[in-house]
Amino acid sequence: MPTHHTNEADPVVTALAALGWVLESPDRAQRLLALTGLGAEDLRARAADPAVLGAVLGFLEAHEPDLVACAAATGATPAALVAAREALER
Repeated sequence: MPTHHTNEADPVVTALAALGWVLESPDRAQRLLALTGLGAEDLRARAADPAVLGAVLGFLEAHEPDLVACAAATGATPAALVAAREALER
């Protein structure tokens, strides 16, 4: 069976890496919870939910300095983070 290779990262993997980056900073984590309306327990329970992961990436998009910093820290590009959000929202 032939395999299909792509240069695009898995949007779930990209978003989980971004979530990890957000949670490294207590201030960023609190902003995420406040702006998304998620509670800490809800975030833990639904961390793999595409809607939650899309919200995490949307949170980063809303503050460009965080988007750029997250991209640099995770080895992605800002455009890849945006593309991952778009894919998760489909």
